[in-house]
Amino acid sequence: MPTDIVMPQMGESIFEGTITKWLKKPGDKVQRDEPLFEISTDKVDAEIPAPASGVLQDIKVAEGATVQVNTVVGTISADGESAAKPASPAKQESAPAKVAAPAAEPRAAAPAPPTQVPPHQAAHEEEDHARSSPLVRKIAREHNINLAQVQGTGLGGRITKQDITTFLEKSQPAAPASSAPAAVSAKADGAPPAPASIPGDLVPMNHVRKIIAQRMIESRRTSAHVHCMFEVDLTRIVQLRNKHKAAFEKRNGARLTFMPFFSRAAIITLQQFPIVNASIEGESIRYHRHVNLGIAVALDWGLIVPVLKNADDLNFLGLQRGISDLGERARNKKLKPEEVEGSTFTITNPGQFGAVFGLPIINQPNSAIMGVGGITKAPMVVTDADGNDSIAVRSVVHLTLGYDHRLIDGAVADQFMAQVKKTLENWAEEIG
Repeated sequence: MPTDIVMPQMGESIFEGTITKWLKKPGDKVQRDEPLFEISTDKVDAEIPAPASGVLQDIKVAEGATVQVNTVVGTISADGESAAKPASPAKQESAPAKVAAPAAEPRAAAPAPPTQVPPHQAAHEEEDHARSSPLVRKIAREHNINLAQVQGTGLGGRITKQDITTFLEKSQPAAPASSAPAAVSAKADGAPPAPASIPGDLVPMNHVRKIIAQRMIESRRTSAHVHCMFEVDLTRIVQLRNKHKAAFEKRNGARLTFMPFFSRAAIITLQQFPIVNASIEGESIRYHRHVNLGIAVALDWGLIVPVLKNADDLNFLGLQRGISDLGERARNKKLKPEEVEGSTFTITNPGQFGAVFGLPIINQPNSAIMGVGGITKAPMVVTDADGNDSIAVRSVVHLTLGYDHRLIDGAVADQFMAQVKKTLENWAEEIG
């Protein structure tokens, strides 16, 4: 019997996923646990392995389609079974259309009139987590939609992302045929479309870019962003790294980068200024017991922030290994949903691309984010032990703290960064 390929549930709060790419085509041989297709969810992008060895018999859900978890998206037959059910590529490609058509018909139905649902019942249902995903409820809040008016086509009447998108399209006037308003709309949302292959083309955002755009606008609307910047003399650390990086890699099997220095300095200082590691919950402040360090990773297709949990329990070597592991798996789409959740403080590194400094947007629900600029050589005034000044060439980095002024006062932010600067300039820890 053929083996069904299903959309996996990538976390308890995730109920649907978008197939972004099939890595095999019908008729290709596959090995069990070999990457078969890529998905994108609200939390993470991931490669999904084949559930069995054999031949990819058919693809039931095309690239770009969003379906609920446990939906059969394709089948794998044993090597000998494919000959019994020959199918041309054209027939196999038409299969998704035949499967998708019935699912599209209920979505096309007109939404139920609001008068059919009593107001108190509608309010209750709108908050009912069993009928919709967090993403659907977020879209509903942003557009002031009563979910009781949306017809759910999912399992047990669950309202899917496609259901609420269809509802929005029906409730809004049709857009003019000209592409100019669409371009203005994309700009107003706070993020330009993905780079076009031909100048002048209008290219739709991919799934990751849409989520990034939503998160950035949401953060700007939520937090009162303020930034402060400090210049740090990193000469001591640069010399230390240059001296020990070869032995460090040979001894530990890991590259020695600058990120664990910045991470460790931030962690030490966060323990002295717990308000910077806190978050706002309603009208209360949540002081976190541990530092869950978010490390922003730039990908070819967007940005993701994997989280190093309980980073305050790790030594320097543990930080280096953890940061390297998360970065590598992020680039290879191997992260789990729980590994991109729960951060309490974030570090981003625009300096790796040559930026002198950046003004990063806070990663919600954090209250602060530290941006690391590029390390450059510059002339600085150096004062010796006797108080004599001289000009010397030093390795300099600019660190920026973006913080939520609702929670963190400017004086506290400056004191925090002054302590980070002091820790880095007077580095005294063993690096392992």
